[in-house]
Amino acid sequence: MTAVQEERTTEDLRALAERAGRELEDATALEILRWAAETFGNRFCVTSSMEDAVVAHLASRALPGVDVVFLDTGYHFPETIGTRDAVEAVMDVNVITLTPRQTVAEQDAEYGPRLHDRDPDLCCALRKVKPLEEGLKGYQAWATGLRRDESETRANTPVVGWDEKRGKVKISPIAKWSQEDVQTYVTEHGVLTNPLLMDGYASVGCAPCTRRVLEGEDARAGRWAGRSKTECGLHG
Repeated sequence: MTAVQEERTTEDLRALAERAGRELEDATALEILRWAAETFGNRFCVTSSMEDAVVAHLASRALPGVDVVFLDTGYHFPETIGTRDAVEAVMDVNVITLTPRQTVAEQDAEYGPRLHDRDPDLCCALRKVKPLEEGLKGYQAWATGLRRDESETRANTPVVGWDEKRGKVKISPIAKWSQEDVQTYVTEHGVLTNPLLMDGYASVGCAPCTRRVLEGEDARAGRWAGRSKTECGLHG
């Protein structure tokens, strides 16, 4: 039975994730993604915020035509949508765009305008977390671009871990990389990046909740600035 056909129980997947997390800690990002491709086949996808296409590019080398899942929240910068369109046009990937149940206008009508200012956790839940949960239902494993050096909350990110909330294997192949490693890969392979990264943004999310970072700040400081919130809920 191939990885594409094989059905695994939640217990099987959890054990697989825990074992792989130990065994692949010292593997390269490409080795980790080749393991994912061999293990899960088309039950594996990459998620991308279109901040850059590094993980999508790596995954396309391990699994040509890999699904790349993008959340269109309705609040993205035009540069982010443009990056998604460029990735779809030039890379050997299958971009899948997920959208929330409600448009921004419909959400405003139900909850009031600028929910992201009044209750950012609820806004993220409606426009990111729930659509991703729906979009990942057909997969056994998903890959992210999380890196340990991005913030304290991500310092212990495993290269392969267990996503308890969704009951899936969660793969972070560049968890050990530095920003310098990312830039080196981008340069060597001509990988697409979001133009905002050249305009003072170190981490790109929804436009109303993202600002440029200041000198000495970590990469996530520009997200929900002035609030205790540091994550949208997709990663814990």
